[in-house]
Amino acid sequence: MSTTDPASLATIFKAYDIRGVVPEQLDAELARRVGNAFVAVTGANTVVVGHDMRPSSPGLADAFSEGAAAAGADVVLVGLVSTDELYFASGHLDHPGAMFTASHNPARYNGIKLCRSGARPVGQDTGLGEIRDLVASGELRMSAAEGSVRREDVLDAYATHLLSLAPVSGRRLKVVVDAGNGMAGLTAPAVLGRIDVEVDPMYFELDGNFPNHEANPIDPVNLVDLQARVRDIGADVGLAFDGDADRCFVVDERGELVSPSTLAALIAVRELGKDPGATIIHNLITSRGVPEIVSEHGGRAVRTRVGHSFIKATMAETDAIFGGEHSGHFYFRDFWRADSGMLAALHTLAAMAELDQPLSALLAPYARYAASGEINSEVVDQQAVLDHIEQVWGGRDGVNVDHLDGLTVSHPDWWFNVRPSNTEPLLRLNVEGADEPTMTKVRDEALGLIRNQDRSVG
Repeated sequence: MSTTDPASLATIFKAYDIRGVVPEQLDAELARRVGNAFVAVTGANTVVVGHDMRPSSPGLADAFSEGAAAAGADVVLVGLVSTDELYFASGHLDHPGAMFTASHNPARYNGIKLCRSGARPVGQDTGLGEIRDLVASGELRMSAAEGSVRREDVLDAYATHLLSLAPVSGRRLKVVVDAGNGMAGLTAPAVLGRIDVEVDPMYFELDGNFPNHEANPIDPVNLVDLQARVRDIGADVGLAFDGDADRCFVVDERGELVSPSTLAALIAVRELGKDPGATIIHNLITSRGVPEIVSEHGGRAVRTRVGHSFIKATMAETDAIFGGEHSGHFYFRDFWRADSGMLAALHTLAAMAELDQPLSALLAPYARYAASGEINSEVVDQQAVLDHIEQVWGGRDGVNVDHLDGLTVSHPDWWFNVRPSNTEPLLRLNVEGADEPTMTKVRDEALGLIRNQDRSVG
């Protein structure tokens, strides 16, 4: 089956990006056609193109650029960049952009994240569906005047901009950084090398085969090396980035993982300090503590669906100053509403440097509830399982149900959300309770319903 066959395209065009196995699902010809269609749909005169360190990324980026140039658009190749650096380039240069990366996925995958000028998102309802249909049609837009291709390095400007948004000063910190052989191996030295911190680097060598561990810090197994290193050298904090470095996870001085919701609450308070009364976005699997803390600090909390295109759209509608997702994505109005793992890391370091106390003590007021973390189950008939859960839980005393994203079941003492993955045949469960026993009880019952149905497999 051709990579441009409609059935194949339906598989790899996700809710807010393109992602598939190379070359079976994503090859140079498809990348070329996507570049051509991207220009046709956006009407772009110039396109910024970047890529991560995967072996297939440079070739795919070049093919995309050929397709875009054939359609008449000039191309600015920014080369090896993190995804948030590509968003910076799109915002800074005010051009639509394309980033070749499969983020945290294994080495055999690659993908394309697209944005309009100013890093505005491109998802299924904002252009990605049109691009897919145009690619499937086989139509190519060939301009009489082919666009030019030039190279530009934006790393220095990127680092300068980030540090202007979250300057770090105060006590000197010892920081372990696990780049996971991903793009933080390039961006972390450029950014952290400008501030007074002692950096202990782990896996900074750019290697898209991920020889040490998968660059997916949401999986606890990929944090083990960082946690051990923080404890071994007595570091103040550990930072872990995913493959394209748009997500950041934090480990405290004890080697304990900091909940991304806790980090979101900390950053929200810092941003509200700059813009009192501003709006803060949080997705529906973020801790209840986030909207509570936002309200307590005079801000307005707005709940939204999971996913960067939904977060960014809601931020634009509400002029929110900051948005946090429990998956480790953090969005900033002053960064073109885009997500930046490095900017979240700088906020963490800035907050720590200002106070002479360990990170665990600094964050204690922001960690209020017990959470399960995300638990994935492979499910044959996702909707049938969601319907069954609603039938079982919906009529209980004090329980409310909503369908903003999957199924959320809430009670004054707990809540849980079950939603289908946008990229895999999975149901994702997140549970939070007033305390550990409450969370565990709800988690176990919900997980039993998901995994014990004839329609699902564990």
